[in-house]
Amino acid sequence: MALLTSPPRPSRKQRCPSHPMLSLSPSLLPLILLFSWNHLPFSSSRPPPAKLKIAVFSRKWPVASAPGGMERHAHTLHRALAARGHRVHVFTSPPAHTEAAPALSPYGPQLHFLDGEPGQWRCDEAWKLYEAEGEIDPFDVIHSESVAVFHRWARGVDNLVVSWHGISLEALHSGIFQDLARGEEEPMSPALNQTLAQSVFRVLSEVRFFRSYAHQVAISDSTGEMLRDVYQIPSRRLHVILNGVDEAQFEPDPALGRAFLEEVGVPRGADLVLGVSGRLVKDKGHPLLYEAFSKLVLRHPNVLGAVPPGKLKAFYNALDVFVDPTLRPGLDLTLMEAMQWFGYMFTPNVESLLESLEAEGAEGARRGARRGRACRDYARSMFAATKMALAYERLFLCVKNETFCAYPAEFD
Repeated sequence: MALLTSPPRPSRKQRCPSHPMLSLSPSLLPLILLFSWNHLPFSSSRPPPAKLKIAVFSRKWPVASAPGGMERHAHTLHRALAARGHRVHVFTSPPAHTEAAPALSPYGPQLHFLDGEPGQWRCDEAWKLYEAEGEIDPFDVIHSESVAVFHRWARGVDNLVVSWHGISLEALHSGIFQDLARGEEEPMSPALNQTLAQSVFRVLSEVRFFRSYAHQVAISDSTGEMLRDVYQIPSRRLHVILNGVDEAQFEPDPALGRAFLEEVGVPRGADLVLGVSGRLVKDKGHPLLYEAFSKLVLRHPNVLGAVPPGKLKAFYNALDVFVDPTLRPGLDLTLMEAMQWFGYMFTPNVESLLESLEAEGAEGARRGARRGRACRDYARSMFAATKMALAYERLFLCVKNETFCAYPAEFD
């Protein structure tokens, strides 16, 4: 099903085909051809034209400030949609015994926990709960966080939207980059060799079963290209909506940053405070990070270790420059969180990481601050939770009723 009416047929001089998803004015059409839905202007001050009943399938639901990319995305997105008046029902596994269940709110998502052990996801049971809830008052749209809804249940469900937070082709790319960072005299590890081989078979499996999902959301332009060109997902069923983070939580607070620096013992006269992200898992770019910093600390030995989740806001506000080596696997939440403060960040490639770190150290904090302000302005327009929620809202409205598919509409 094509969600939105196609615009008038372009003339032969236009090299790009018309976008089959959105009916846009000529001034907005080139943007949707090149970029994600986040580039479209939406109004958060106007109420939605219809209130939706949304079923959300998520393997886990975050508690307090616990980190977690996919679950944190679901939490941020659907709390924002509930705040706009939509009825959100979340089907998820029970929390750990050591964690308090999230407090219920009349203005937040309604949680439906499965029976059984904490963290154990059983899609069949979740689907039965969904069917029971929808018997009297059917759902307008179903949202699956990755494969929380198994493909055998997704097949033939026209109002189902899945958000892919990582696909095997991205993992294969990461493995390739990891091997390219290997030294000439260093042999390939047996574990990496096995991982690369397994990734190929996982890609083949995903290509076959991804087609079962009616509508698919990629969280980065690069993932969207992979799904379209390699997985052969039709453009009319594929949409790119970038993740967003809570702009109220991640915001500039210089006083908090200074207090954090004093707490960890950074001298007041430090010329440049450098922060780096890195997760010690095979597909998050840590070999490159480790190699570059093992060389950097020989010249600059004062390096702070891991930071607990509750200190993230203070950590970001204390930095002059932030380095994230995970851009190539996609746009992760760490990248977007860091862009919400006034610091400067960069995501260099394999060959230039050490060189870039040295160059930024020589330039100092003042120039980085100027770049950081421009960076934050862009992040506010593209990676805020409000923008993400409005983009998903528009997609869900369009899935419910094609009359909401034209853009711009009267309610924009």
